[in-house]
Amino acid sequence: MEETLLKCAVVDDSSLQRLSIVKLIKDHPNLKLVAEYNNAIETKNGLLDTAVDLIFLDIEMPILTGFELLDDLPNKPQIIFVTGKTKYAFKAFDYDAVDYIHKPVNKERFNNAVAKAINLYNLKTHGTPLEDENFIFVKSNLKNRKVFLNKLKYIEALGDYVKFVTEKDTFVVLATMKSFEEQLPQEQFLRIHKSYIVNLEKVERYNSKNIEIDKQQIPLSRHKKSNLIEALSAMQ
Repeated sequence: MEETLLKCAVVDDSSLQRLSIVKLIKDHPNLKLVAEYNNAIETKNGLLDTAVDLIFLDIEMPILTGFELLDDLPNKPQIIFVTGKTKYAFKAFDYDAVDYIHKPVNKERFNNAVAKAINLYNLKTHGTPLEDENFIFVKSNLKNRKVFLNKLKYIEALGDYVKFVTEKDTFVVLATMKSFEEQLPQEQFLRIHKSYIVNLEKVERYNSKNIEIDKQQIPLSRHKKSNLIEALSAMQ
């Protein structure tokens, strides 16, 4: 099956904000920028001739707000709101928003929102999310690298760096364990030691001191054993 590619538009009255989102789109392998607009009226007219799968939409704009634009669109694509205000978050999800990103936008938050959009697109197109689309991006050697979560075995803290061990290779990124502990889905990944987060689906066996993943012994903190047993039981 071909890799998902979503056609995107950016709508924001700030040229600097549009530029920042455009750059993130162009850096993402599953997105294709097809249009950018600086107000809702221009967007309404432009979308008559331009089909898009996903819109990155500001809310507070002159003439018409982002909400008013959506009220006027007969065929609504997926929407990720990108705004400087948090007060619209509840209303945004009345419009079935995929996500609500607060400015300024960082790459990690952007990629997480896009992953949701891709899974929703595949759900509608293929009837089920594609397993391979469950991924995160990490920065390694100055490049953003896609890591498929079902291929990730564990990550290990190495001082100021984090080592990723996947089914295919191993690489190191400059980051903290805490940042990935918050980013990885809790139902699949568990921090079992101050220096290790493991993919629960890869755990082959364990005892009071270690777990084993692909014949690799990984230390298990004593106070994390009950969490491990509970998490593994929930997966059965």
